[in-house]
Amino acid sequence: MKIFAETERLVLREILPTDIDGIYELDSDPDVHRYLGNNTLKALNQASDVINFVRQQYVDYGIGRWAIVDKKSNEFIGWSGLKYVTDITNNRTNYYDLGYRLIKRFWGQGIATETAFIALEYAFNTLKLNEVCAAASYDNNASNRIINKLGFNFVETFYYQDILCNWYEFERSNYDKLRN
Repeated sequence: MKIFAETERLVLREILPTDIDGIYELDSDPDVHRYLGNNTLKALNQASDVINFVRQQYVDYGIGRWAIVDKKSNEFIGWSGLKYVTDITNNRTNYYDLGYRLIKRFWGQGIATETAFIALEYAFNTLKLNEVCAAASYDNNASNRIINKLGFNFVETFYYQDILCNWYEFERSNYDKLRN
């Protein structure tokens, strides 16, 4: 098992097949998918498909979303991190997307912001990327607030699968300015 980062309270590691129950709890919750098109998982085997997809990204691109695990309880909290996107989104392709998704009982504890910042550090310090993108439903105030707090620049609104979304970008030069 590869651990990508740790904080005082969290471990960010590769998503494992044993995370199936946590992924299912996360992605079968209609509240979690409220701004994602309400396309929840209906069966446990779909959670296995999600895990296999992420694990294949590790192989194909050297990066994929990370499991967030509570250090004290070893409980699966959700996922965070980068994803290399090869499909066309908002007229862009072959870019790194920052994302996060938490099981509802962990909302409001600063976990998404904390782990997303670590993913940005990883993007610029380890992967040496020049840019990271992010998108959030226009109506998802919490997610938009996190992206803004991280220092992303709002670029434009666009439609993704009939959902109005905000598109953000974060360039290495902005990250370097924050560090200095």
